[in-house]
This record gives sequence, structure tokens and C-alpha cells, in this order.
Amino acid sequence: MTRALTPIEGLLFDKDGTLFDFARTWNNWSAGLLADLAGDNAALLERLAAAIDYDLDQKAFLPGSIAIAGTTAEIAEVLVAHLPAYSAASLEAYLHQTSAEADLAEAVPLPPFLDGLRTQGLRLGVMTNDGTHSTRRHLERSGVFDHFDKVICCDSGYGAKPAPDPLLAFATAMTLPPAHVAMVGDSLHDLQAGRAAGMVTIGVLTGMAGPEQLAPFADVVLPDIGHIPAWLAE
Repeated sequence: MTRALTPIEGLLFDKDGTLFDFARTWNNWSAGLLADLAGDNAALLERLAAAIDYDLDQKAFLPGSIAIAGTTAEIAEVLVAHLPAYSAASLEAYLHQTSAEADLAEAVPLPPFLDGLRTQGLRLGVMTNDGTHSTRRHLERSGVFDHFDKVICCDSGYGAKPAPDPLLAFATAMTLPPAHVAMVGDSLHDLQAGRAAGMVTIGVLTGMAGPEQLAPFADVVLPDIGHIPAWLAE
């Protein structure tokens, strides 16, 4: 059954896999990160890769990887068990610092895309399970940090997806009913949080999940965020 959708006045975007293509941004970068952490220890490299479901041969994350939708703290927690030289906190800090400088692959050219949405009077936000340091750095490097009315991260004090709380915080800050906001994301965490918040849910295929996985939780599944304006016009 198709849900009856209300007029959309705000768009809340996930970051990795949504604003930025997940595989093109993070697959090769993660291979380098794991190699740096393991040093010359091949057995350790294999253990680290297995801990986050990363295929060393394909240089790609497996669909169930915690790295796709988990917080940086959650990723650090599973890796640190194999890295006694680190604490969970120090490894999390290292991940934030190094990931902030990753080569970013925008899903679409972001400045003109976001400019177009703003000219329609839409309120725009980001809600990511990444941390504040790397999120701000990514958005600033792409020239779009100031395009968003509010940026919420896993360490902003509202919790993390799939809980609806950070999504509701955006709606409250924008003085919009949740039903008038669309959560845009590439993972089940994104869409489940959107549904729990009472928002419209838009799935995109620039992450690691396929349409068959996203469809049960999405009001629409689009190839990428660039298709949103046409969908809104319908």
C-alpha cells in the first residue's frame, strides 16, 4: 500500500552513501587505513578486515558491514579488540582525523544541486552517524557546509540512527511537522529512523544496499539524490 504523502518542506540528508557515493569514497580509502593499522602483520590485517566485513581482495565492504551505517565509535569498538596499542577513544579520534581528509566522490555536483533546492524554499539538513569533525570537514571541502540549515552528527547530543531522535531534532529546529520532512538515505538505518520519526523516506542507491532492501522502508527509491527535484515536481 502506498502511503499518502504530505507536502515536503524540508529534506534531511544522510552523508556517506547519500551526499557522497559510498563505494567510490570509502572502499579504497579503507584499504589504506587497514594497511596502516596492521603494519606488516598480514594476519592482523585479515582480522581487522573481518571485524568490519571488508573484502581485502575486492577492496570493498560487504553489505552487512558496520562501517556502512554505524557510528565511528561503533567501528572503533570492533577494531580496537585487535589493536592493543589503542584505546577505543584514541582509535575513534584517529578515525575521525584520518577520514576527514578522504578523497570525496560527490553523488552529484553538490553546490548547484543544493542551490536548486534552496531556491524552492526547502529547509535542508544533514543527519549522519559520522562525527562532527569529519562531517564538517567533508562538507566544507565540498563547498556546501553553509548550504544546510542544520547539521546533526552522532556526537551532537541527539543520539544516532536508527533512533528517530536526531531526525526529530531537525524538524523541531526548523519548526516543521515531521510529516513535512523527507529523510534521504542509502541504508536501512536511515529509512528506519525516518519511518520512526513519521517522515517521508527517500532511498538512494549510492550506498551499499540494493532497491530490494530499501523498498520496504522507502516511499520511493531513486538512483541518486539528483533525481529528487523531478520526484518532488510529480
